[in-house]
Amino acid sequence: MHITASVFINDNESGLHHDYEVWLEKLAPEKPHSQYQHNGYEDNADAHMKRQIMGREVVVAITEGKLHLGPWEHIFYYEFDGMRRKRLLVKIIGE
Repeated sequence: MHITASVFINDNESGLHHDYEVWLEKLAPEKPHSQYQHNGYEDNADAHMKRQIMGREVVVAITEGKLHLGPWEHIFYYEFDGMRRKRLLVKIIGE
């Protein structure tokens, strides 16, 4: 639960992780910091934009006490602005 972090579901494959990093950097390059009006106290406007693209939460069904994910699906946490203190919220709705 941080404004520059994402939680998402995807394939746990190193090439795909690399491709996401390259793609996101093209969409919202970190530098030059001067291209963003947000930057000032912290130079992290690009991290806010990357988070917006990747999302902030996932919804996963639980079947017979286990996460109901596809065969290649994994849940990922990605921080776009360096290591920060983190907080996780898990909400279970239903029976």
